[in-house]
Amino acid sequence: MCGIVGFTGKSNAAPFLLDGLSRLEYRGYDSAGIALLNNGEIKTEKTVGRIKSLIDKTENGKTVDGFLGIGHTRWATHGAPSVENAHPHTSTNGKFAVVHNGIIENYLSIKEKLKSEGVIFSSQTDTEVIPHLLNKYYDGDLALTVKKVIDLLEGSFALGIICSDYPDTLVAAKKFSPLIVGISKECNIIASDVTAIASTTKDIIYLEDGEFAILTPNSADFFGNDGKKIDKEISKITWDVSASEKGGFDHFMMKEIFEQPNAVKQTLSGRIKSGEVVFEGFNLTAEKVKNIKRIVIIACGSAYHAGIVGKYVIEDMTRIPCEVDLASEFRYRNPIIDENTLTIVISQSGETADTLAALNEAKRLGSHTVSIVNVVGSSIAKASDDVIYTLAGPEIAVATTKGYSTQIAVMYLFSAWLSKKLGSLSDEEIAAFLENVKALPQKIEETLKQNEFLSEIAKNQINTNSLFFIGRNIDYAVSLEASLKLKEISYIHSEAYSAGELKHGTISLIEEGKTVIALACFERLSDKLLSNIKEVKARGAYVITCTTNGNDTFNQESNEMIYVPDVDRRLIASVEVIPFQIYSYYVSLHKGCDIDKPRNLAKSVTVE
Repeated sequence: MCGIVGFTGKSNAAPFLLDGLSRLEYRGYDSAGIALLNNGEIKTEKTVGRIKSLIDKTENGKTVDGFLGIGHTRWATHGAPSVENAHPHTSTNGKFAVVHNGIIENYLSIKEKLKSEGVIFSSQTDTEVIPHLLNKYYDGDLALTVKKVIDLLEGSFALGIICSDYPDTLVAAKKFSPLIVGISKECNIIASDVTAIASTTKDIIYLEDGEFAILTPNSADFFGNDGKKIDKEISKITWDVSASEKGGFDHFMMKEIFEQPNAVKQTLSGRIKSGEVVFEGFNLTAEKVKNIKRIVIIACGSAYHAGIVGKYVIEDMTRIPCEVDLASEFRYRNPIIDENTLTIVISQSGETADTLAALNEAKRLGSHTVSIVNVVGSSIAKASDDVIYTLAGPEIAVATTKGYSTQIAVMYLFSAWLSKKLGSLSDEEIAAFLENVKALPQKIEETLKQNEFLSEIAKNQINTNSLFFIGRNIDYAVSLEASLKLKEISYIHSEAYSAGELKHGTISLIEEGKTVIALACFERLSDKLLSNIKEVKARGAYVITCTTNGNDTFNQESNEMIYVPDVDRRLIASVEVIPFQIYSYYVSLHKGCDIDKPRNLAKSVTVE
């Protein structure tokens, strides 16, 4: 959840630390801080609120000198947002400073023992036990001390550590939380995400769980679980740093909405060959596929909504029963999973804590696991039996757009791949379906042309306190994501319902002027949905209907009409979600909300 940066180099560390933290703002935070070592003394600066306050406080880093430093953006878990609880945390004697992402589950027992030994704590955080432990066990050997301390910690952590006795040494350690090392001739750096590193170097190293690194400006040594030196492979950042900048748009969210045609094209690229889907290096063999009796999709948030779309498509094409489960519920309900169950996990970051835990539980129960993630080398990707990368590139806005669109594109590919292995559809049917999938980038491009129109109708909702989305089948699946987009960035209460459920209670909330948005692209159920629209219209609802070009079924019963290109019924989610991403953006814009960084939310949820 938190953002970490660290620097050891041949120039002042503060500019990198502040710039890196700014690039990690999308992760969500309530406070920020940096610590630099200079002339044998560690100096910290912390603020509550936006990073700009920290930049202003340090005069953009000019008031803090040092070639070695660490920085942090905190999202509160233990203790309220405050300067005292902000990172970095230091040992009482100022010898160690630490930044931490994750949760130390056994911190209370450690804290009580340290307090009994006379250690005075200055914060409510779990993190503060770490610098005090480092100080307790320090015998002059930094590497051995770090190894001893991380072996005592239970839970999850990504750590950046500096010690006043080591004027150019930065330590990084990881267990279950993301942390990346960047390598260059001028400096060696660490960060929670490549976004903070890409402007400095393209050469990165992924730490595995239990590993730690000792970095200086001229060296990078890596150690395994046993404390012995290991060799690590350097990977390359393949996307341009400009991908994490706004590119002329006012907000990252709108930039990423308009990047969707290319993002989906990239996700499909090279995976459709001669009328079938090819996944390189897949371990899910044809024999294993034949034994699949049930498919379980596990995810959170928008990824969960992508999974619901996937359920409809998979069942339609393969005739295998498929269910979708919230990752946060899955492992706590004694799930029924075995070797004949295929488990699909979806996570944009590949670090979602609940999803990773659910994945590991499914594996423990014998299921073959396939992950759909965006981040190469992420924890979920590495833990899965197979992985399909969405290739969406970096997504900065907290509210996902191209992340969702590329996830459902992968679901289409996987459904076709399964259908081929099972023989549930003919080669001709699969080839025709894939031709329609290949046309999606152009169809999304067409849908984006409604930008100005959607801005106008969004103005009508700025004083709305509550509204409803309704739909059936895939329309319902998309309504869940459309509703989430609106509520998370505009703060308007919004709910999505299967239209057939209106009469089972929800229709009591419909009154004069209440907005109801009907998603009506699944043509086979048009008559059913029209009846539901008439029900809410008769009770005074203001109805906005989205349907396909040329369909005038709903015109008379609707106050506003939104049209999207006609596509294969199984693919409607890809075009139908676009207008409501844009609509939500403009409602939020007209209300004056913080679109890219909505309150209380974080991009990557790396704690339960």
